[in-house]
Amino acid sequence: MLRDIFYLILFVFFGSPVFAQKDFVKVKGHQFFIKDKPYKFFGVNMWYAGLLATNEEGKQRLVHELDFLKKQGVTNIRVLAMVEGIGIINGKYRVTPALRPSKDSLNNELLIAFDFFLNEIRKRKMYAVIYLSNNWEWSGGFLQYLNWNDKLSDSDMRNYMEWDKMRDEISKFYSCAPCKQMYFDAASHFINRKNSISGISYYADPSIMAWEIANEPRPMRPAAIPAYKSFIQDAAQLIKSLDKQHLVTTGTEGTIGSENAATFFEVHSDPLIDYATLHIWPKNWQWFSDTSVNIAMVQVKRNTIAYLKENDSIMRILNKPLVLEEFGMPRDAEQLKPGTPYHHREAYYRFICNAIFGKDKEFKTISCANFWAFGGQVQRNSLQPYWQPGDPLMGDPPFEPQGINAVYESDSHIWKLVRAVNLDEFKQ
Repeated sequence: MLRDIFYLILFVFFGSPVFAQKDFVKVKGHQFFIKDKPYKFFGVNMWYAGLLATNEEGKQRLVHELDFLKKQGVTNIRVLAMVEGIGIINGKYRVTPALRPSKDSLNNELLIAFDFFLNEIRKRKMYAVIYLSNNWEWSGGFLQYLNWNDKLSDSDMRNYMEWDKMRDEISKFYSCAPCKQMYFDAASHFINRKNSISGISYYADPSIMAWEIANEPRPMRPAAIPAYKSFIQDAAQLIKSLDKQHLVTTGTEGTIGSENAATFFEVHSDPLIDYATLHIWPKNWQWFSDTSVNIAMVQVKRNTIAYLKENDSIMRILNKPLVLEEFGMPRDAEQLKPGTPYHHREAYYRFICNAIFGKDKEFKTISCANFWAFGGQVQRNSLQPYWQPGDPLMGDPPFEPQGINAVYESDSHIWKLVRAVNLDEFKQ
């Protein structure tokens, strides 16, 4: 009887005791640990996971997809915290629904949906890496903060931007005091939230591995580097002042997203930044140009190893972990539908796994990865290539063709590889 009362008290105050309260992911040198055991993972990007549970159908989908990932040995999910604003941005629809649909409002249904997501991963002993905003427009992000503070007109925000204009506009965020304050206020509100289902405050929830300052924050222009570095430092200080338990990272792409290696080094030398992140995008970075990457695959692999080495060498000096938290490859001939071939993707994923998880790995600071992105079992809208409101959310953001990088549940060869890595059965 006394034991039953004890467990009832634990449940009331801490929620279901699936996680011990000390099971936070920590850093020691260049390795992650949970308690005294090294934590390595081959996880997924599932940015939409916190947006699904606004209705029963969405909850059922989320539960199904988390159960599927659990069977693959996946323990790490990278997820978006907030969508800012609504409507068209940079010529295309952004993600909906929005957590912050307008400057002065929050969507409480989405906060409860995120509560549901965290509670479900806690049941499965999974960990979330949560990015608090976005350098890119597909979820509102920094452009929306500029618009809300009269630094970007409605028409300029809605219309398609050439690359140089986008660089000019986003770079202004780092010197916009009210924009940054709005971000800080939103981040504080999110981190301080108490889960309405488990009763656990986010800052006390061990199922959160880390807070990311943003998805791929870039200075965008060399002139913005000083303001960029100041923002990253201020954001890290704020997060650590609110939350002493969780890790903090930047969400950068590595040296490519930092304008230069010196900026990447300096930003991550801050003791408040616990580890660094790395993204690799052969198609977006024009490491190949044909739709059949086979012609350039040898060079793609060379570039990949060189980029891993460059960033690993910096993190060796800093003695902190480095996570390859995004990488992707289109399906063969850039087809979009489930069931179409993906031989080049499978070969590239295996190449990445050999480099990071293989017995002959040469990267000291890299022992974890998340591929981009989990697409689940949904069917894309075949009537148009890009996402529009009402279409199912999947691994590809709205500004990219739906299905271009998504890994579907039916892509069995990819999941066989994921399981092998996560179950320590991977063979080169």
